[in-house]
Amino acid sequence: MNHNKGVLALVGSGEYLPVMQEFETGLLHSAFERGKKNTYIQIPTGSSGEGEDRRSYWKRRGQEQSDRIGSECIYLPIHEREDAFNPEFIEAISDAGLIYFSGGDPHRIVDIFKDSPLWDGIVNQWDSGSSLAGCSAGAMAFGGTIMGIRKTSHSDGLNLLPDIEVIPHYDKMLGWLPDRVASFIARIGAESTLIGIDENTALISDGTWRVVGAGKVHILRGALEIA
Repeated sequence: MNHNKGVLALVGSGEYLPVMQEFETGLLHSAFERGKKNTYIQIPTGSSGEGEDRRSYWKRRGQEQSDRIGSECIYLPIHEREDAFNPEFIEAISDAGLIYFSGGDPHRIVDIFKDSPLWDGIVNQWDSGSSLAGCSAGAMAFGGTIMGIRKTSHSDGLNLLPDIEVIPHYDKMLGWLPDRVASFIARIGAESTLIGIDENTALISDGTWRVVGAGKVHILRGALEIA
């Protein structure tokens, strides 16, 4: 086990909201203990295809949360594939306290980050103590397979957690896409662990898995030991 590895957070929803401020502060403090900086890295790629208004909205919300916490907010405009090859962005994440992928389209996150130097850099920072979080689409993208939401078919994730799949907003998703959820749970040949994470709730790993927030984490297929 790498004892210097940072905290990993899979978040059902609520990134940058006051209700999640204490949780996000804890992610930063965990990284401080591993020698990392008080920097809050926003990665808005999941929603970057929704237009400039949405980009500005998420940028503002992240800055507001960072201000409440008392950290330096660094917004990285990673909107297209070439942005994941930008050496300035790779330098910007160096020794970051928290690297946070917000929601939107998980398939877009994978299309832009897969096999890129920026993704490699993010994983290296996490390995050396930075906290790494993905909310909603971000959490989905970290897994091995992504349930089709904005695509009709399932697709490969970034494989940070190759044996885990995530359904965020789980307490709402059953009402939004019941057939899609049911088919994903019962997918023939699937051997991975499938996790449903309620809104304003996170499943975090800091050596052991545990649940933080207002809701629950549901093991829908497979097994995962949660403290």
